[in-house]
Amino acid sequence: MNYIIMDLEWNNTYCKKKKGFMNEIIEIGAVMLNENLEIVDVFSTFIKAQLGKKLHSRVKELTNITNDDISTGVPFSQTMAQFRKWSAGNDNVILTWGDTDIRVLIENFKYFNGISFIPFLNNYVNLQKYAQAFMNISKADQIGLSAAAEKLGIDVNSYSLHRALDDSLLTADLFKKIYNEHMLASYTLTCDTSFYSKITFKPKVITDINSPLIDKSKMRCLCDVCGSGCERITEWRVINQAFRAIFYCKKCKRKIRFTIRFKEYYDRVDIKSSSVPFIEKKEITVVAKESSPEQHTPTETKPEE
Repeated sequence: MNYIIMDLEWNNTYCKKKKGFMNEIIEIGAVMLNENLEIVDVFSTFIKAQLGKKLHSRVKELTNITNDDISTGVPFSQTMAQFRKWSAGNDNVILTWGDTDIRVLIENFKYFNGISFIPFLNNYVNLQKYAQAFMNISKADQIGLSAAAEKLGIDVNSYSLHRALDDSLLTADLFKKIYNEHMLASYTLTCDTSFYSKITFKPKVITDINSPLIDKSKMRCLCDVCGSGCERITEWRVINQAFRAIFYCKKCKRKIRFTIRFKEYYDRVDIKSSSVPFIEKKEITVVAKESSPEQHTPTETKPEE
C-alpha cells in the first residue's frame, strides 16, 4: 500500500456551456510514499487550459504560473489517464489538504470526461481534518497548511507555496510528523456511492419555516438572566438567512431578540442561535424654541436693485 499526497492548482473561469463559472484545473502535483513513509516517486504536470485561456490575476500572483504554461500543458483527460496509471493500486490511499481539491476534481471529470467520479480514487483521507484532530485544534478554527506546518516546526520557506508539487512535498513532510496508523485508519474513507453523495452535497440554509428539517423545539427562547421560558410576542421573520422574533420574559419583565439559523448538510442539520436584550428604538422629538427678536439672526435676502 502507498500513500499518495496530491495537490491541485486551478483557475476560476467562465464556462459558456454551464453558463457560469467553474474551477478549471491547471496543475497537478503528487508525492507517493511507501508504508515506511519514504518518497518513492513524484508526479507533476501543467494541464492545458481548455476553458480559460488566460489566468486570473490573483492566480498568477499566487502561483507564478504563466499563460504560456497552461497553453502548452497536457489536456485534462490525457493527464488523468497518466495519473491513473502512475497511482495504480486499489489499496492506495489518496490524501489532500482539505477536500476542496477532490470536489474540484469531480467537477472537472464531470465536465471533460462526462463521469461523476474519480477513477483512481478508492480510499481517501482529508488530511486537514485528520491533522486538526491529531493536533487538538477545534473544528471551528480551520487551520491552513502553512500554519499547521509551522506549528510542527517545519520550515515552509524552503517550499514554493501554491505550486502543486511543492505543496504536496510540504504536506508529505507534515504527514510524516503526525502519522499514526490506527488513528489514520479511522479517517480513511472508502470512496463508494455514499462518499460521492456526501462530498458533492452543497450545504444550504433553510429559510422555509414549514420545512420538515426544522426542529421547532429548538425555536424556544430561554431568558439569559433567569433561565425561564419566554413568550414569543412577534411573528418569525427571516433576516440574514436566519429566523428572528422578539420574546418576553414575564419574570424579568424584559424583551429579548432571539435569532436561530438552520443549515442543512448531507447528514445533519446545523443549528446556531443567539439572544440579546431587545432595546426598542425611541423616537427623538426636537422642540424648536421661538427666539426673541434680539436673538434672531436675519436670513440672507436679495440685495435691492
